[in-house]
Amino acid sequence: MLGKLITTILVIIAAVIFIRKKNERSSPTGSPKSKQPKKPIESEQAAAKRIKQEKADDTLSSDLHLAAYMFLVLMVGLGGTLYYFKWQDDHTILTVNLHRENQAKPVSYEVYKYQLQSRSFTTLNGTIVTVAGSERMEVLGLED
Repeated sequence: MLGKLITTILVIIAAVIFIRKKNERSSPTGSPKSKQPKKPIESEQAAAKRIKQEKADDTLSSDLHLAAYMFLVLMVGLGGTLYYFKWQDDHTILTVNLHRENQAKPVSYEVYKYQLQSRSFTTLNGTIVTVAGSERMEVLGLED
């Protein structure tokens, strides 16, 4: 689980760095004004068209940012929800009955689901129980 989280964080960091590098290449901000070529004088129609195009580009950019943030919130929310459901399922309390050869009544223990293994388990009060080969283990409370 920790490995998946670290991988996700590294992918996000790499994407942010990639986008910043791309933005730096497309619009250099640190160049002095004297080195920039002089723009020819534009007509009013050309200037209005250019301003309209820049506004459309800004709108598209802001829409993409909004979509990216919504996707990020969706993924974090979905991941958190799935983690919560897994945690809730793991903390289900099960009843384990151990049937022994020489006893008529089984011995019962209460166990968290995540602490139940194939031949051993840890009870709610911390007792570690290992099931012998001659014992039969019955688990109550598991759902299909």
